[in-house]
Amino acid sequence: MIRLTELKLSLDHSPQDLRAKACKTLGVAVEDIASLQVVKRSYDARKADLLVVYIVDVAFADAPFEQALLARLHATPHIALTPDTAYRAPVQAPAVLALRPVVVGFGPCGIFAALMLAQMGFKPIVLERGKPVRERTRDTWSLWRKNQLNPESNVQFGEGGAGTFSDGKLWSQIKDPRHLGRKVMQEFVKAGAPEDILIESHPHIGTFKLVKVVENMRAQIIALGGEIRFGQRVTDVLLEETSADAQGHTRQIRALTVLDVATHTPYELRADHVVMALGHSARDTFAMLYRRGVFMQAKPFSIGFRIEHPQRLIDRARWGRHAGHPLLGAAEYKLVHHVEKGLSAGRSVYSFCMCPGGTVVAATSEVGRVVTNGMSQYSRNERNANAGIVVGIDPRDYPTDAASFHAAFGDVVDAQRRPADASHPLAGIVLQRQLEASAYTLGGSTYEAPGQLVGDFLADTASTAFGEVLPSYKPGVKLGSLRTALPDYAIAAIRDALPVFGKKIKGFDLPDAVLTGVETRTSSPLKITRGEDLQSLNVAGLYPAGEGASYAGGILSAGVDGIRVAEAVARAVTG
Repeated sequence: MIRLTELKLSLDHSPQDLRAKACKTLGVAVEDIASLQVVKRSYDARKADLLVVYIVDVAFADAPFEQALLARLHATPHIALTPDTAYRAPVQAPAVLALRPVVVGFGPCGIFAALMLAQMGFKPIVLERGKPVRERTRDTWSLWRKNQLNPESNVQFGEGGAGTFSDGKLWSQIKDPRHLGRKVMQEFVKAGAPEDILIESHPHIGTFKLVKVVENMRAQIIALGGEIRFGQRVTDVLLEETSADAQGHTRQIRALTVLDVATHTPYELRADHVVMALGHSARDTFAMLYRRGVFMQAKPFSIGFRIEHPQRLIDRARWGRHAGHPLLGAAEYKLVHHVEKGLSAGRSVYSFCMCPGGTVVAATSEVGRVVTNGMSQYSRNERNANAGIVVGIDPRDYPTDAASFHAAFGDVVDAQRRPADASHPLAGIVLQRQLEASAYTLGGSTYEAPGQLVGDFLADTASTAFGEVLPSYKPGVKLGSLRTALPDYAIAAIRDALPVFGKKIKGFDLPDAVLTGVETRTSSPLKITRGEDLQSLNVAGLYPAGEGASYAGGILSAGVDGIRVAEAVARAVTG
């Protein structure tokens, strides 16, 4: 087949127009084409007349004709041979397995690691500390509607991971030479996701549809011999001292200590190959791995607020006169600003996890803390648009004092092993817990979130009443001042950025727009570093994976990393 890119048509074109455009580009007759398949659809909104941009694959019944056409047009821009995107498993499991591989965590990374291992015949065991997705959904709604938090079953923990309660975004900027992202998409569609995710440039599924998709993927894993154990929290790893191997590992994982959450009964699970797909909020597990000497490093992440505008304002700013067109749906945006002067000079402020036609959600997983995130359904038809407006920070900004560490971890983190600078691997978690506890207090200590209108935030005046924009966050928003909700440099950076964003998107600095705090779980604050074999640098058989280990940043990239890690495990098991 021949791939054509950058085929541009008007918004109201017909399917026949697309075929005609392809024929004109190739210089062939309509009857010469055996089939035309849309690979990707996006939009060019840089001018008043919005254009639809396609990537298509064209096939011809006459193979020699196709080859001659490719030879003639080989130097023509946007015309090339269609790449081979088929997925091929690197190995298959032996008939007899001494030990089954274990996957810890059943979010996007863990799901795809387990699914790929199951498809290769390795019959993995999955340990998930939370509940099945439907039970988890009920627990999550209990926080949103009744102010009741279950620390083991919430937006962060449970089947499907944090991505289940999000926009279900399925795009990424990772390098993907093997087209593993395509494999992720195809598995989602196979499990019941809408087929249009295969062609949209910014595909999404939405929470309600993700619930059924996740259940179907679980069923596939079980049908292939895998096992999913819910309510199982890993509390320790058993490591064996060994001679250094070719990769420099001096220890080998041999077992996990697991707590059955329902019965409070601990047990030991033998394992030589463990995928740690923890997600970015498994703070107790990070601390346990740190105590056991698993190599990890503090890394940069971002902190900020959620901002809400009327979706119609964003639609008009992005789509102009085309706003409301059924093909377009709710408009998105992506913004960035680099602060040049003042307290925050050199820092970047950017929009994060933008949710068109969505809601701001309570995303905490710990008692006495408030965290925000964004979520959309597949329809994206709620009244507000929301996004994180966040400031990049790095380990130099993290706490170093003993009192802060003790407040965050108690005696769990050995004081004698704490460096005297901000490079401590767990220091980012210390800062997160400080900010989330402060937000809980500012919100009234009821899991309501602190909020402020944009106009009042810019004027440094406490808000007392909502205006045009009503916040969507449940259990509710307590208005006041957000001045103390983040460090001074972050507040200054966001104040510098909002008027600039208002020039890029008309109305973005709308005085009645609502800021809700705090957004602290943008990514993992630490990295569990791994080598080229995808194993921990100093523990053989331990495979840090996904967002928690800082090898992914969303559903798609987490799924891709799950596939890569599953392949690494399969190769190691088969030798």
